Amino acid sequence: METAIKVETLSKRYRIGIKEQRSDTLAGAVGTWLKSPIANLKKLRGLSRFQEDSDTPDVIWALKNVSFEVKQGEVVGIIGRNGAGKSTLLRILARITEPTGGRVEVTGRLASLLEVGTGFHPELTGRENAYLNGTILGMRKVEIDRKFDEIVEFSGVEKFIDTPVKHYSSGMRVRLAFSVAAHLEPEVLLVDEVLAVGDAAFQEKCLGKMGEVARDGRAILFVSHNLGALVNLCPTAVLLIDGEKRASGPSDEVVNQYLEVDRANCGEIIWREVEDAPGSDTVRLHSVKIVSRGRTSPAVSIKDDIQVQIEFWNLKEGANLSISIQLKNRMGISVLSSINAHSANLIEDRWFGKAHPVGLFRTVCVIPGNFLNEGGYSVKVVILTDLKYQEVSTEEAVRFTVHDTGAMRREYNGRWVGVVRPRLSWNTQYLIEDATALGHQASG
Repeated sequence: METAIKVETLSKRYRIGIKEQRSDTLAGAVGTWLKSPIANLKKLRGLSRFQEDSDTPDVIWALKNVSFEVKQGEVVGIIGRNGAGKSTLLRILARITEPTGGRVEVTGRLASLLEVGTGFHPELTGRENAYLNGTILGMRKVEIDRKFDEIVEFSGVEKFIDTPVKHYSSGMRVRLAFSVAAHLEPEVLLVDEVLAVGDAAFQEKCLGKMGEVARDGRAILFVSHNLGALVNLCPTAVLLIDGEKRASGPSDEVVNQYLEVDRANCGEIIWREVEDAPGSDTVRLHSVKIVSRGRTSPAVSIKDDIQVQIEFWNLKEGANLSISIQLKNRMGISVLSSINAHSANLIEDRWFGKAHPVGLFRTVCVIPGNFLNEGGYSVKVVILTDLKYQEVSTEEAVRFTVHDTGAMRREYNGRWVGVVRPRLSWNTQYLIEDATALGHQASG
């Protein structure tokens, strides 16, 4: 199988505050030099120091010695936190940005979808932009004519195809842009997180189309924070951390490594000084943490238990305290609420309904694995006295994200709807042994 993308020791660095100015002509370059020879000499010295010393505080490495290959027909995912270098990598592959070091080889025609509406002229209609984009991608008019109806139907903007693009919503622009890029048969397709702009139904169409493109022997490089979609679409993945490649291989294994790395990042809030913490003269918070697999983390796997650990100072001898949490998704929709009361507890909390002595307490609420659907959530903490008076109420004390590592998606390729996604008991029985018995039963 031939190589479609080859990346060798690719590096890209930026210097904060440096804006490179280039003249359009040789005469312009000479004129600029003659106007300010001393300033330009200083600039050259500064750039030379920049090239020699790349560890100065004002130098940022977006990518550093990244190497990998993508074969024809392969779909490779690129994952990492914001700022890891994913978009910079794609921009270099798309020839938008020049690398500082290393080399890139791309075999065949390349199409990229990196930003919403990239390459679209706002004054031109959707039809005109489709032809313009196709031409930029190297297609002849006869090829665009042959694919045009299919492009428009897939994009879902038939009614607006002759409307100027400046009147399109961001979702309409990305649908048309993706449709053009995917249907004009590039040998290499680069797709960034822009698919998140479209609605859920169109995202599923896009994922299906990318799978179809890969089956036709073309290569796809896919960047997404939707780990479930990435695992489902990409057999292999590359993990970038701070501009460096930390892992590559089967996507589910790489995603698990990414989650383990993400666990090292803060998934908690701590109030060091009691007087600065939320609360009252009776009780104040000390910390709220999201704990999974024994580690504090803002990122958890869908299959793992989630502990919401709350530490608080009781400041009033004999206070009767109860602790509650409320969970909301990213849309602000309430998912669940729970309290450590006996009637709402799977176990018995020995301190519920009891007078609390002065001191530091920790209470833990466990949300079972395979219960929440993938996505982001926030935790509100409420502490009551005598089950009536709110002493503490914190909106969005901590946030966390549930990631689907793809185990269930390998069996079901659709979108799981709802704010919960529990594993439930299913059992199918074989009731009738043959079709003739079914026929006799129906006729009777």
